[in-house]
Amino acid sequence: MPRPRTSSREIARKGTVCVLLSFPFIFSPCLGCGAGTPEWAALLYYGPFIVIFQFGWAATQIAHLSLIPELVTNDHEKVELTALRYAFTVVANITVYGAAWLLLRLQGSPHMDVARDVRDQLGVQDVRVFQNLSLLVVGVGAIFSLLFHVGTREGRRPRAEEPDEHSPLLAPPTAQPLLLWKHWLREPAFYQVGLLYMSTRLIVNLSQTYIAMYLTYSLNLPKKFIATIPLVMYVSGFCSSFLMKPVNKCIGRNLTYFAGLLVILAFAAWVALADRLGVAVYVAAVLLGTGCATILVTSLAMTADLIGPHTHSGAFVYGAMSFSDKVANGLAVMAIQSLHPCSLELCCRACVGFYHWVMVAVTGGVGVAATLCLCSLLIWPIRLRSWDPGA
Repeated sequence: MPRPRTSSREIARKGTVCVLLSFPFIFSPCLGCGAGTPEWAALLYYGPFIVIFQFGWAATQIAHLSLIPELVTNDHEKVELTALRYAFTVVANITVYGAAWLLLRLQGSPHMDVARDVRDQLGVQDVRVFQNLSLLVVGVGAIFSLLFHVGTREGRRPRAEEPDEHSPLLAPPTAQPLLLWKHWLREPAFYQVGLLYMSTRLIVNLSQTYIAMYLTYSLNLPKKFIATIPLVMYVSGFCSSFLMKPVNKCIGRNLTYFAGLLVILAFAAWVALADRLGVAVYVAAVLLGTGCATILVTSLAMTADLIGPHTHSGAFVYGAMSFSDKVANGLAVMAIQSLHPCSLELCCRACVGFYHWVMVAVTGGVGVAATLCLCSLLIWPIRLRSWDPGA
């Protein structure tokens, strides 16, 4: 007798519990540690909490994504749900940034007995701020997670009835066999979409990782730009996410993704040709934020298209995509850091040009690779080719 399928909501619920129990400890002082505690002891203390958090976060994200093809079947509704999910992700990010800014401002208010140079820099004195911020984030997240689990109803497949003496001799056609994880590994479209999603995540994650260094060291901008530029990127991505459904409906998935790539390539060309941007850096941030939102939402919609009616194994598809992008991002960061020209200090004169070309490479270079992946989808559209349900 086949085992009953674990629902996406149940997986998300377990992942949420892992996040709630581990996240506050990551941003809290090490219990029992002192000034003389060695680093390896602190690593052993924080390591399990980080592992539990990453496990819970991945389980929650994958289960949440796999609900999209489960809840809707229309292609345009998939784009709409994906865009709304991204929009609320941006809202959450902006909320956390705003809460952190407010807590740091209150912690460093002039009436407190703290030196100005200490207030202007992050340090040990801010541990309590981030601890309170983590508790605030967990509290708000727990409320919305409860609303999600209470208010979301996952579709159930009708169970086949057992035949009895009243059953007709000519039984109706039986349901098609399920598409299992091993079947996905034989599908070329699985690897096509996987490479496209991995390229998309490389552009989005690496550009967000190195934008602060590019602003600080390459453009030599004040510290406030480290906060304002990501904010502009998030807001522009938030606004553009609401255009995803009509744009996809008008020109289709492939052209929508290509339009987002053109915006990112325009950003990369601008960065490559301009040594100083000045106030125009805000325009560049709008381009990057809009392009990243477009390709991310569209690539997730393509993944939902790949899954189609085979929602039983949708979590495996999203999990495989997520695993590939995390491995690729980790290897990319290791490769970039191994090329860092300054070995004895945080940033020397050589790193000015280094981060400049890193931003060009992670947007323009990876953008070209994503274009090649998109071309393969134009030649071989997303569909299952190897799986034979009758075999």
